[in-house]
This record gives sequence, structure tokens and C-alpha cells, in this order.
Amino acid sequence: MPLFAISCRDKPGALETRLATRPQHLAYLAESKILKLAGALLDDDGNPVGSILIVEADDKAAAQAQADNDPYTKAGIFESVEIHTWRLAVGSL
Repeated sequence: MPLFAISCRDKPGALETRLATRPQHLAYLAESKILKLAGALLDDDGNPVGSILIVEADDKAAAQAQADNDPYTKAGIFESVEIHTWRLAVGSL
């Protein structure tokens, strides 16, 4: 199955909503059958400004569904979401 990188950038001013939605977001990720790893992108002060997720899915549509159903997406936190097929070159999952 192919891997996909989901890169999300927060809207300016979304930090408060992100923090309030975080418990639902983490619960959603914990239930995912396709998620391999996930984490926040941080600014220079250590505040989250986006997310990176790696999923192993049948196709890009399944990766898109993972992103679309995320509580962060539903809360309107993201300014942009990009999904690309991804190949691991160094390290391991």
C-alpha cells in the first residue's frame, strides 16, 4: 500500500481553536487504521502552526478522507491541506 504525506498549515489566529480541539483530534488519530505517524509543525516560539501526517492508504482518496474527517479540519483550523504520495528514503516506520 502506498504512503501519503498530509501537510496542513493553520490559519493565522487559529491557535486557541487548535488547543481547544486537540483532545478530539488526538482521539480521532488514535482510532485511525491508516495513520503511521503524526505531529505538529511549530513556530520559533514552540507554538503549533500546522500538522504533518503520514498515512498508508489504498489511494489518495482514502488519505483525503483521513484529512477531511479530522476534527481540526472540521473546526476550520487549516488554511491549506496538501496530500502527496510519499516514499520513505531513510529511517523506518
